[in-house]
Amino acid sequence: MLSALQNSDDIRLLTPVALIGDLKEFNLRRGEMGTVVEELDGAFLVEFSDKNGEAYAIVPVRADQLLPLHRGGLTAA
Repeated sequence: MLSALQNSDDIRLLTPVALIGDLKEFNLRRGEMGTVVEELDGAFLVEFSDKNGEAYAIVPVRADQLLPLHRGGLTAA
């Protein structure tokens, strides 16, 4: 598993992320995907949206609770 420092280096504004554990206080479960909308001291503000783009939670989350998601691109031959 990545350390918090490695995660923090890979996460910045507008990075898509997934929770690596439940956030019971916000009723969020492991695997839910969101987008970083602000960088905070020691955390990131993450927006979680439904399939229609409506935000259902905007919460502060520590880097060690997040997995940055990367979309692979295709290269022309």
